[in-house]
Amino acid sequence: MLTYYIYDVFTDTPYAGNPLAVVEAADDLSTAQMQAIAREFNLSETIFITAPQGPVAEGETRVAVRIFTPEHEMPFAGHPTVGCAVHLAGDVKGAQVITLEEVAGPTPVQVTREGGDVRAEFVAPISPGVRDLPLDRDEIAQAVGLTAADLGPHRAHITTGGHPFVHIQLADRATLSRSAPGPGWARLAEVAGTGSVYLYTPGEAADFEARMFSPGAIGEDPATGSATALLSAQLLANGELSDGTTTFRLCQGRDMGRLSHLELSVDVKGGQIDDVRVAGSAVQVARGQIAPPA
Repeated sequence: MLTYYIYDVFTDTPYAGNPLAVVEAADDLSTAQMQAIAREFNLSETIFITAPQGPVAEGETRVAVRIFTPEHEMPFAGHPTVGCAVHLAGDVKGAQVITLEEVAGPTPVQVTREGGDVRAEFVAPISPGVRDLPLDRDEIAQAVGLTAADLGPHRAHITTGGHPFVHIQLADRATLSRSAPGPGWARLAEVAGTGSVYLYTPGEAADFEARMFSPGAIGEDPATGSATALLSAQLLANGELSDGTTTFRLCQGRDMGRLSHLELSVDVKGGQIDDVRVAGSAVQVARGQIAPPA
């Protein structure tokens, strides 16, 4: 039997945030078995912990991991990275660095626990970038069930750096609540080469509020760390970042009843992104055992 844990990620409140399954001691599982277990949990992602492949320094916590949606493997994903690092850090007080060897590359995560508060911050393993989205504003708006007047001033882009997304700014919070995959969705997904769309708008309780739709995979995601990291490239392309470090606070999942809180920090040097970090919390809500598939 394999031991697993369920965490709610990008929240410190049980039954909010984004659920994650963490499976320990998965070294003997095949890719097909991991995929079957992820399909059984049917969460947006499941992360499997195995022995590290690289050298482990004295005092370092380092593991290899693989991340699966119910349908396919992901080279990197934000909320599994945060949740797994919080799990591995345990109840140790103070700050420690957990290194996750992900398919996309080694990902260091600093976990800090002070009193009852825990915070995990990872460095994006792939530098974010953007590509042009060759659709006009009407086509973009129709894809998310809106009109061109509902879009914000930012130019929409395909963001790259791991799993690609389309990043679209909306005019306001009320418009964000009305958004949903619309009649132009298939056209947008075909042109962009991705069916994952991240919508954002200036927030009241945070710098931005966001929703992420991926109807061919998970429907709507309550917290998307990788898309949050790629927001840095979208903001840079729209002239919103200057040299130095800029930090944003974001909310996601409000319209799903699973409010999530994320923090994005971007270092810019010479007009280019130098480093991107995403931070959040996680709370364990369950543990159990599962039999490996035959």
